[in-house]
Amino acid sequence: MAEHIVIREPKDLAPWIDHTILAPQATEAQVAQLCAEARTYGFRAVCVNPIFVGLVARQLEGSRVAVCSVVAFPFGATPSRSKAAEAAGAVEGGANEIDMVMAIGALKEGRHAIVREDIAAVKRACGRALLKVIIETSFLTDDEKVNACRAAQDAGADFVKTSTGYGGGGATAPDVRLMRRTVGAEMGVKAAGGIRSYEVALAMIEAGATRIGASASVSIISGAKCTPAA
Repeated sequence: MAEHIVIREPKDLAPWIDHTILAPQATEAQVAQLCAEARTYGFRAVCVNPIFVGLVARQLEGSRVAVCSVVAFPFGATPSRSKAAEAAGAVEGGANEIDMVMAIGALKEGRHAIVREDIAAVKRACGRALLKVIIETSFLTDDEKVNACRAAQDAGADFVKTSTGYGGGGATAPDVRLMRRTVGAEMGVKAAGGIRSYEVALAMIEAGATRIGASASVSIISGAKCTPAA
C-alpha cells in the first residue's frame, strides 16, 4: 500500500497518486497518453469518466496501475439506482475502483439515512472494487464534513475524498486532517482538487491523506513549485 512507502523525493509520490482526467472535452488520445504516463511513472491509478473505462482497462492491461471511474460526477444529484447501475457498468468494463459523489443536498438537509443508503447501494454494486466517496468539502460546514465521513464509513465505503474539483474549491490540509480524525485509521482519505505541486501533495499526506487525485501528476513528481496548502 502507498501509505507504507517512504517519501524522500518527489518521484516517491507516484504510488500515492490517481492520475486523473475528468474534463468534459477529454479525448481518447489524451486518455491514452494519461495511461502511458501512468505506466511510465508508476502512478497508483488512472481516474476517468465512465465512457473511457474500457479504453483505460485495455491500455493498462498487464500493469499494476488500477482503473478508476467516477460515478454521478460531478454533482451527485442522481438516484441511487442510477448510481449503482453506473458503478456496476464501470466495474464490468474493467474498473477496480469507483469514486462516487455523495448525495450532497440530502447531507445538507440532515437526511443522513438517505446518504448512507445511497453510498451503500453503490458499495453493493462495486463488488470487490474499492469505493471512494466524494463529499465535496467546499459545500459543507465542519459538522457536515464529519457527518458525511461517518455516513460513508457506516455504509462500508473504503475511502472518503475531499472534492470533485468542480465545486468551487479543492483539497485543503485542514479538511484532510478533519476527515482523518473522523474516520480513524480504518479508511483511506483521498485529497483531490487543486493539487499541482509536490509541496502541496506532501502537505496533504502529512495531514492524513493516503491517496492524491491530480491531473498535474507529472509536474508533482518532478518537483514543480506552487503555493503551499493552507
